Amino acid sequence: MNRVSYHKTSIEDVSLIDAHYRRFAFERHFHLDYHLGLITEGEQRYYCRGSWHHAGPGQLVIMPPGETHDGQPQAEQGYRVKVFALGAEWVRNQSQSGNRHTLVCQQITDPGLYAQLSQCHHWLRQPELPQLAQDCLPREAINVLLERHGGGSVTPSVALGRRQLSEIRDYLMAHLDQRIRLEDLSHLCQLSPSQLLRQFKTLTGMTPYAWLARLRLEQGMALLRLGLPIAEVALQVGFYDQSHFAKAFKRQFLVAPSQLFATCH
Repeated sequence: MNRVSYHKTSIEDVSLIDAHYRRFAFERHFHLDYHLGLITEGEQRYYCRGSWHHAGPGQLVIMPPGETHDGQPQAEQGYRVKVFALGAEWVRNQSQSGNRHTLVCQQITDPGLYAQLSQCHHWLRQPELPQLAQDCLPREAINVLLERHGGGSVTPSVALGRRQLSEIRDYLMAHLDQRIRLEDLSHLCQLSPSQLLRQFKTLTGMTPYAWLARLRLEQGMALLRLGLPIAEVALQVGFYDQSHFAKAFKRQFLVAPSQLFATCH
């Protein structure tokens, strides 16, 4: 039986497909957006640009907008694939500079990139994923793809400085209990979201969402020391509930919030 599920993300131009095709052959067709297919099981056979191709587990297939192709299982057991459907303009805007990268029809074997895209596909389907991580994860993965396998070259952008980092920190501290978008932070620094993502990691050694997660926990620690109830602290620093906060807190500090609270009295 063929099984296909579609999933929206918080980014309008990024959607996901999870499919198992057994006895189904696509007729010749094309897409208006980019389709990035991660083959997880079995083997896909497809015709593109005048020849037949085969893609198996661990391989990434890129189909740009307007590229005519088909697709079918190579064997009776079919194949499983995780697909990113990405808006063409969104992909073009992920370039780190004015020299835009381009993606052409290609089949890629790159274990590190494959693992990153696979993890991204998984996490974007988790309802508890913080908003900033939802914004950053697909951009991080696509930036790696563009740099390694896209055409064009990268010109270094203006580096993010300590002053801008301080402004970002102040903004985050003032909005810890709110949904924070990557675009909100990029506006503060007058950088594109992709430029901010790269420059932030260069400056701090962390992604913006990992930095925010730590900031929330550090502020949570400070509030607990003041004696605030755990449930109130969890909401003030932007966690869904007390349980979610407690798990993250113990994972980072190796002590439960309730134990810390008890030692402060």
